[in-house]
Amino acid sequence: MNNSIELKDLYKLQGELDDEIARLHGVSYETTHERRLLALIIELGELANETRCFKYWSNKGPSPKERIVDEYADGLHFLLSLGIPLNVKKTLYTPVKSSLDLTEQFHNLYKKAIALKDSYDIAHYEDAMQDYLNLAYSLDMSVEDIRDCYLAKLKVNHVRQDTNY
Repeated sequence: MNNSIELKDLYKLQGELDDEIARLHGVSYETTHERRLLALIIELGELANETRCFKYWSNKGPSPKERIVDEYADGLHFLLSLGIPLNVKKTLYTPVKSSLDLTEQFHNLYKKAIALKDSYDIAHYEDAMQDYLNLAYSLDMSVEDIRDCYLAKLKVNHVRQDTNY
């Protein structure tokens, strides 16, 4: 994957979903900041679980790609959402192949999520976003896959809000 991904429209779409959630549930970025950070960490764990990269005791392979991609989209939703209150300006990223194995990439992403909790600023945010997008490379996802999975999950999330999820 040597293509770049432009996230500007995804931030806009995420902002619209966040606004809908705020209106329906009486919340704001300020009142949900800590929960959004925890949600990102939880979604990282759910994604790692689907890859089974850490399950040295098992011969069972990873979940089907569709399940992994769906979990990836969940994490991307929360990561985009965390960027909105920071008014991020960087929206173009180029995912690159990591020299780390998948398990170490997840360790690194957990560190980045905790660093973002401790230092919620643009530098830490962009660092976390870059590593999350790099993870897609290791999951054999193209930039088109990243966009497609986000947009598919966005539809699901809007339906969930419309049906009192």
